[in-house]
Amino acid sequence: MGESLTREQVRRLDRCAIETAGVPGVVLMENAGRNTADEIERFLGGAAAGRSIVIVAGAGNNGGDGFVIARHLAMRGATVTTFLVAPAGKVAGDAAVNLAILRELAHDVRDVCENLPGLARKLAGADLVVDAVGGTGISGVLRGGLASTVEQINAAARPVVAVDIPTGLDCDSGAADGPVVRAAMTVTMLARKKGFDNPDAAAFTGEVRVVDIGIPPDVIARLADRK
Repeated sequence: MGESLTREQVRRLDRCAIETAGVPGVVLMENAGRNTADEIERFLGGAAAGRSIVIVAGAGNNGGDGFVIARHLAMRGATVTTFLVAPAGKVAGDAAVNLAILRELAHDVRDVCENLPGLARKLAGADLVVDAVGGTGISGVLRGGLASTVEQINAAARPVVAVDIPTGLDCDSGAADGPVVRAAMTVTMLARKKGFDNPDAAAFTGEVRVVDIGIPPDVIARLADRK
């Protein structure tokens, strides 16, 4: 799929993949996370083994992708720490499934939503930070804990890979009216997002790499057109 997608198009294609193609959301999340882990390894020069990687994860599906990424990078020999920046009780659905897997496998998962001002110090020693905080559904200026999290990620001054979209960047306009994660690379699902076409967005996305979610995007689009 060569065209950039709006927020509503992303939602429609996700629904179609699940409801029409019949692929469970947890499978799509697994595919997205694994393929993002592949791109992170490429970003690190071809191997994650021996590298220190921090996943900063929110409560939604973007965080769920982050939990999958954490598992796959650890399997490839990286030392991975996952910082959950939202109350664990707010993690639901497919994201909760993958968080439970991480905990069952005794991964290093730390709840830090009550101590966000200290997050930058925790990230400072990492080779790479993965922004899995907020996805394409976020609109408007970030406030509260989300804003603080983004400020802490940027203050750590470590290389960042954003999952799907840098947290705080508007999916449709590419506007950065408040705090926005500054990523060196963004790994986005299905297709580029409409906001990436805004030349100003490049300062936040870095290099953009597109990965699939296990179904060819053009197939999903054809199914969506039938509805």
